[in-house]
Amino acid sequence: MTGQRTQQMDRGQGAAREVESLLATGPFAAALRAAIRARGLGLERIQYRLRRRGVPVSLATLSHWQSGRCRPERPGSLAALKYLEEVLEVPQGSLLRLLAVENGGQRVTQMRQ
Repeated sequence: MTGQRTQQMDRGQGAAREVESLLATGPFAAALRAAIRARGLGLERIQYRLRRRGVPVSLATLSHWQSGRCRPERPGSLAALKYLEEVLEVPQGSLLRLLAVENGGQRVTQMRQ
């Protein structure tokens, strides 16, 4: 049993390193996908947790963000990133920073709170 537990711990640590690396370098979609995988939550569970925080985001939107088909751009979507970071337990502002980097260094503005 010890070997199995060690393999699970190694996978968890490897996933955490992958997320940390992708949050530092991007791209946004890959970092988001890795954070979702590392957290072990399905998109429906993430949607539920966001909804409980008063942030409605569709499953299609979450899927598109993680696949790279589109990125959060509207003020409401950018504001939702703060809560998504909480749900995924990644550093605050890390996903938003990646969007700014991919936007040619231009500042990505969040909706006022």
